[in-house]
Amino acid sequence: MIATSEPAKDVAATPAIGAAPEPSRVLAVLRALLRHRLGRIGAIGLSLLLFCAAFAPLLAPFDPAEIDYEALLEGPSWHHWFGTDELGRDVLSRVLYGSQTSLQVMALAISGALLIGVTLGIVSGFLRGWFDDVAMRVVDGLLAFPTIILSLAIVAALGPSLTNAIIAIAIVNVPDFARLVRGEVISVRELEYVQAARAIGMTNARILWKHVWPNVRGSVIIYASLKAAAAIITESALSFLGLGVQPPDPTWGSMLSTAMQYSDAWWISIFPGLAIFITVLSLNLLGDGLRDVLDART
Repeated sequence: MIATSEPAKDVAATPAIGAAPEPSRVLAVLRALLRHRLGRIGAIGLSLLLFCAAFAPLLAPFDPAEIDYEALLEGPSWHHWFGTDELGRDVLSRVLYGSQTSLQVMALAISGALLIGVTLGIVSGFLRGWFDDVAMRVVDGLLAFPTIILSLAIVAALGPSLTNAIIAIAIVNVPDFARLVRGEVISVRELEYVQAARAIGMTNARILWKHVWPNVRGSVIIYASLKAAAAIITESALSFLGLGVQPPDPTWGSMLSTAMQYSDAWWISIFPGLAIFITVLSLNLLGDGLRDVLDART
């Protein structure tokens, strides 16, 4: 009798849970997200915001910095749909251009926080040892401060500007991403297929890319959408306090700050306030939808 044996499986070729994204997988997630009621609402809201920001120069009926002393504090009308502010500037135009600032800050700040925080979390969780101890003590120190307080301190030290607001928001979000990813990596690194990959001599870099990162990616995407909403609020708060984008550039936060002096002109505050509310709500709904979809596919 001739003995037969099954060929050994190549661990390196075994797909990890949540393997690298393929076009079909991405499309499947998008289709599932659009079938998710809350996720669909969030995606539509965010798409409208992106559209308004991208085409603000075409959609805005006036120059956002154009002063009209003959139209001071005019209420909503056919000529000025959202009314005018204390300098006669069109509120609709300023809200549209303000969306560009908010999206720019959100995208750059969260991207920076993702890059640094995810890298720090992966290295700390996978290598452990002294690097993990030092990195997590720094992270714990930053997490001891409320986000808005730490942001204010950083911008106050660097000076008020768009760039410094982005830097501040990125820094305060790094610890959250680092903590999240570190915890995920620690749980994944002990799984059998990761240990097997290490046993056959696969390099750490390849293990991280092929087996660890695919399992962490879903949580990072979900968390990033939620932190993006928080970044919008933080940027608005900094601008409200005069520490973000400086006049005459329009921001939703600075418009709310100005509106405090003109309580009778409700339109100056209600429209930028609604813009912030809709943006934050859309991002949160999108995050909830992504969580449900990705959890269901795990």
